[in-house]
Amino acid sequence: MIQLYDKNSIQENSALLEEWEQSAFHLLATKMTDREKPFPCIPAHQGFMLNHLRYAFLGDPRASATHKDLAALLKSYSECSRQTGKHASLIVFFKTPADLVQTHNIKDYERLFWSLLNGTSKLDEKEWPSHIPPNPAHHAWEFCFHQEQYFVYCATPGHVMRKSRSFPFFMLAITPRWVLEEFSAAVKTASKVKQSIRERLTAYDEVPPHSDLKWYGQSDNYEWKQYFLTDDDTSSSSCPFARYWKANQDNCP
Repeated sequence: MIQLYDKNSIQENSALLEEWEQSAFHLLATKMTDREKPFPCIPAHQGFMLNHLRYAFLGDPRASATHKDLAALLKSYSECSRQTGKHASLIVFFKTPADLVQTHNIKDYERLFWSLLNGTSKLDEKEWPSHIPPNPAHHAWEFCFHQEQYFVYCATPGHVMRKSRSFPFFMLAITPRWVLEEFSAAVKTASKVKQSIRERLTAYDEVPPHSDLKWYGQSDNYEWKQYFLTDDDTSSSSCPFARYWKANQDNCP
């Protein structure tokens, strides 16, 4: 059974974790608490400090068994996320063997990311929410699982210039839409935080913020393009998510 941890339980049971699991969490903690070069996403930092984040360690992201484990994990998290705090997010670390790191470039990781998301979605026991368009080319589309809407962030060892997406292990940060909605509801505060995030991002990365970084609901926004950002300003021209969207994929931006 896949274990869902909070920060305290990881620290208290670190001796029971595998070496790579200890390393992955330590590296994230270092990233989240770096005062000289603060991580751009302020809500993520707050979530870490307030222990609102939840963590899990899964196997090789290339393995079909990992799809099953991620599906079980998402189901479990969907049922408890609202009890974890207003800055809730699920951080998933994947075992990332040396051969994967040595052979995969950013494009390979991008294909791996979408393969993982597609494979996991096929195992969803619930129907896609009726109010979410099945077409990723629609500005209101986003990934859903167990009837919950999520924003999915991917970081990989292949990212070099875009430090905000660089991590020694393949990693996902999965944030419920309700968290983002509550954040945006305080309009004045959210506006200031968004501006601060953009300024931090500019200072943190070695390339300008990606042109695909926009806000959910904007008519020119496509959530799927933000899930996996490249090191430059390019983005995929096709729609990689295929569970519910199969026709007219050539019309995707």
